[in-house]
Amino acid sequence: METVKNPAEHRVILHNTSWETYERLMKERGENRVPRFVYDRGELEIMSPSTEHESIAYYIGLLVAVFAEEAGVDLYGAGSTTFDREDLERGFEPDACFYVQNAERVRGKPRIDLSLDPPPDLLIEVDITSPSLDKFPIYARASIPEIWRHNGERLEIFQLRSNEYVEVAESRILPPLTSEALSSLIEQSSSLDIVTWMRRVREWSRGNITH
Repeated sequence: METVKNPAEHRVILHNTSWETYERLMKERGENRVPRFVYDRGELEIMSPSTEHESIAYYIGLLVAVFAEEAGVDLYGAGSTTFDREDLERGFEPDACFYVQNAERVRGKPRIDLSLDPPPDLLIEVDITSPSLDKFPIYARASIPEIWRHNGERLEIFQLRSNEYVEVAESRILPPLTSEALSSLIEQSSSLDIVTWMRRVREWSRGNITH
């Protein structure tokens, strides 16, 4: 067992964990969203996020919603839905995720089944503590096209290419958002009241979106 402590996060990684144990822990947790679990072929990460972690994830999700409204982009937010596939021996719970191109295909579904339904178009991950379980291979196996990862200081954009994630400067799912703009806007959220901050996001969106 590995334990990683940080003021922002508390993670425990269990080795040689069966799928049955993973399912039992999920069932015992019930409808609570904490702690969060990631499972990868016997490796189980249990993570309890802090206020800082949750705040960053919240503001990223809010930014996506405000930008989408200004851009006239339809999206469906699936939050920190549990995605798992026993046949792949993998399961994960993102900090947030969104369906954009596939919004209509999943809207209104009580449960998303990755063996039948498409994966999220955009996944949000806040990973302030390092090291933690490398989730990118799990996301690649699930064919998630784009990941935004915030490390506590800046936001990075990764796109899936040939089964591997490559860091890029601009989002392909929600252009013309860039890692630089996203990092700056999220940083401002810590010093501005929410009304002023949302206005700032709208101003940036209106000044950069081309219809």
